[in-house]
Amino acid sequence: MFESVQALIDEHRRVQEELSDPAVHADAARAKRVNRRYAELSRIVTAHDAWIAAVDDLDAARELAKDDDAFAEEIPSLEENVQQTQERLRRLLIPRDPDDARDVIMEIKAGEGGAESALFAADLLRMYTQYAAHKGWKTELLDRNESDLGGYKDVQIAIKGSSSDPAQGVWAHLKYEGGVHRVQRVPATESQGRIHTSTTGVLVFPEVDEPEELQIDQNDLKIDVYRSSGPGGQSVNTTDSAVRITHMPTGIVVSMQNEKSQLQNREAGMRVLRARLLAKQQEERDAAASDARKSQIRGMDRSERIRTYNFPENRIADHRTGFKAYNLDQVMDGALDPIIESAITADEEARLAAVGGD
Repeated sequence: MFESVQALIDEHRRVQEELSDPAVHADAARAKRVNRRYAELSRIVTAHDAWIAAVDDLDAARELAKDDDAFAEEIPSLEENVQQTQERLRRLLIPRDPDDARDVIMEIKAGEGGAESALFAADLLRMYTQYAAHKGWKTELLDRNESDLGGYKDVQIAIKGSSSDPAQGVWAHLKYEGGVHRVQRVPATESQGRIHTSTTGVLVFPEVDEPEELQIDQNDLKIDVYRSSGPGGQSVNTTDSAVRITHMPTGIVVSMQNEKSQLQNREAGMRVLRARLLAKQQEERDAAASDARKSQIRGMDRSERIRTYNFPENRIADHRTGFKAYNLDQVMDGALDPIIESAITADEEARLAAVGGD
C-alpha cells in the first residue's frame, strides 16, 4: 500500500506548482478542484514525513543503545510512535470518496407516526442546523412543507462548508446521515403519557459545484408552475410562483414553493435536481464498482433504519456502528461529532480491510 506514496508526493509537488499559476485562479471551478487536491495530498505528505521521522528516531535510538542503556529505555515509546504514524498514513492512503469535499443538500421527510413524525423532522432540522453552526458551516433553507402542529412534512436545506480539505468536507461527514431515524418518546398530543415510536427519513445529496459540471438537456425537463399552498404559503399563493420540475429520463421530480419568485423557486429546484442526478450517477458507479470501493456504512438503501433516539432514557444509538450514548439532549443540540466519527471510523476500517490492509 505504501508503494503509492512517492507518486503522491510527486503529484503534491506538481499541484503546488500549479497553484502558483495565475491561469488556475482565473477559473474558479478549476481553482477549487486544484485546492481540494492540494489539501488532500498535503495531509498525506505531512503524515509520510512524520512516519519517516519516527522511523529515523527509532533507528538512531537502537544504534545509540548499543553504547548507552539510557537510549534503550526510549525504544518502546519510539516503536509505538512508529506504529501510530504508520497507521495514520495507512488510513490516509485509503481511496477517498471523490465527493467528500462537496457541500450537501439534505431533505428531511416525515414518515410513520403522522404529526409526531413531522414534529421530529423539525427537531432533526434544528439538530443538523446546530451541528453545522458548530462546524462553522452555513445553512440555507430551500423549501419547506409545514404540518399543522408546527413540524415539517418535508423540508430541504443546503449546507455549505468553508474548507478545501476533503477530510473536513460537509459530504465527508453528513453522507452517513441518510436513512430512517427512529424516535421513541411521549408525543405532545399524547394525553395518557404513553411512549410512541415514529420514524423520519433523511436524504443527503452531494451538491454540484458548478451548473456546468453536470449538463442537463432542457428538452429532458417538464416544468409546471402552480400556486403555493399550506402553512406559510399565504403570502405567495395568489400567484403561480411554485415550480415542479420533472426530469423525464430518470423520473426524478423536484417541487419548490418556498420563495415568492417563480425564478427563485426554479433556481432552487435545479440545484436540488442536479444534486439528485449526481447522487444517482454515484450510486450507479458504486453498484458497478468492487466491494473495496463501496461504503460499508453509507448504503444505497434509503429505507435502512440507521439510528434510534430514545427520549425517556436520554439514549442515542446507531445501529450500523454499535455506537451508544446517554446524552441525547446534547445530541439534539448539535453534538453529533462522536456519532459521525464512529461512522467514519467504521467505514475506514471496512475499506482498509477490503483493500488488503498494508
